[in-house]
Amino acid sequence: MTDTVLPSQVSPPEFALSELPPAAIVGADVVAVPVLPAPPADEPGVLLGPGAAELEDALGIELLDVAELSRMTGAVGEVVELPVPTGIASNPALRLVLLVGVGAARPIDVRRAGAALARAARDRDAVATSLPAVAPDGADVPGSEALEAFVAGTMLGSFLFHWRSDGPGHRPVRQVVVATAPGALTSDQPALARAVAVGGAGWRSRMLATVPSNLKNPAWLAAQAVSIAAAAGLEVRVWDEVELEDEGFGGIVGVGRGSATPPRLIRLDYRPDGVSARAAKKLPHLVLVGKGITFDTGGLSIKPGASMASMKRDMTGGAVVLATMAALADVGCPIRVTGLVPAAENAISGSAIRPGDVLRHWGGRTTEVTNTDAEGRLVLADALAYAAAELEPTVLVDVATLTGAMKVALGQQVGGFFATDDALAASLSAAGERAGEPLWRFPLFAGYEDRIASKVADADNAGGSPGAITAALFLQHFTGGLPWAHLDIASVGDVEKDLHEWTVGPSGFGARLLLTWLGQDEPLAGITHD
Repeated sequence: MTDTVLPSQVSPPEFALSELPPAAIVGADVVAVPVLPAPPADEPGVLLGPGAAELEDALGIELLDVAELSRMTGAVGEVVELPVPTGIASNPALRLVLLVGVGAARPIDVRRAGAALARAARDRDAVATSLPAVAPDGADVPGSEALEAFVAGTMLGSFLFHWRSDGPGHRPVRQVVVATAPGALTSDQPALARAVAVGGAGWRSRMLATVPSNLKNPAWLAAQAVSIAAAAGLEVRVWDEVELEDEGFGGIVGVGRGSATPPRLIRLDYRPDGVSARAAKKLPHLVLVGKGITFDTGGLSIKPGASMASMKRDMTGGAVVLATMAALADVGCPIRVTGLVPAAENAISGSAIRPGDVLRHWGGRTTEVTNTDAEGRLVLADALAYAAAELEPTVLVDVATLTGAMKVALGQQVGGFFATDDALAASLSAAGERAGEPLWRFPLFAGYEDRIASKVADADNAGGSPGAITAALFLQHFTGGLPWAHLDIASVGDVEKDLHEWTVGPSGFGARLLLTWLGQDEPLAGITHD
């Protein structure tokens, strides 16, 4: 059907490095230089960062005067535009100069400045910039972290999705050339490649979460996983509805049985480059599980219309797992990783699960379904139980837009998480802070266990308040006592207005933090395993 063929989408910007100052990069129609607040000991005003002096010489204009006339303070995200109608001698293509505030030039500031640059440079051909070359106070030189932050901010600040008959309303700038320090070109290339991989994973997870559900169903999501596996050199397996039924995945089958598009379970396996299958068995093994509800009506416990409008993104956890798996090799992940995505559509029909039904999960544990809108935990339970019993993991981590309670607790800029191990919690929290996807830890308080008790089954799927904690306690029973973290990203699943690197729409939150964590030399260091 023509109405379910995804139109060609825009691509993120391409990135390159140059040892030339931005003003000397031929072919760039935009040049952007950083503006910083003057130090407190100086008079109020601003300072210009690297690349500005050469640009002033080429333009014959005092850019500091332009900044001050525009009342710039150097705050992060400030942008002043200076048209250059006839170019400059070193670059006749130049048409626009951007003065971009970078604040204190910390990685978070550079990320946000990159996003501001992306918005100002959209529909342009190429931008040359020195924004990541500004060192924060107390640092002699900027590090690779600043480059990674800039690339992620610029890439995600460019994100858009369209299904328009006449094409997208705007396009990201085609190319971004980053001026690097003389002699640093070779050493900065690996950092750039890693940055593009991490930012690209954020783009992919957003794209998957944004695709409308008249196209995106469990089979479509499985097909995306197969394509990802082929491109990234991953092993892949997909269970169809018959196999799921035969092998006892009662939670996935139960949630998906009301839909015209049957459920799937997706498995992707990664091992580090150059490591044989036999040698990989000796490596630590992480299993990532991502909720893959491709649309959530709430089932017979139907959602209000307003709450249903954004439910195409209820597979964000699955999108995050797929995007993370695709980029593990690019960040040099040193451990074995398996990704599981239980995918189903929670629909309404004569065959849909009912309040009061009892489901038998993989492994035999039973759940009384008292609310069909608490379906995410039902599919996650199957995948976690299977992983704990069959895959011999060192650590389990699941990612899901699971509870509205998390949004009530945290608003829309911080994700919530639970963890059974302090070292695991600290690693995830640190990675989230660095990646610009912050997390806040919640307690797995056993005192609320009685709220998920059922008189007819092993558990009730809707334990009530406090909703995020009772959902986590429900899932914990399926983890086999392994070190486990549960990322409830419902709080950050949607972006309601442009904010820094986030553009309006499903966020795809989580891929950058997982890759930041898994790209370390020993991501599972210090985690205890009985």
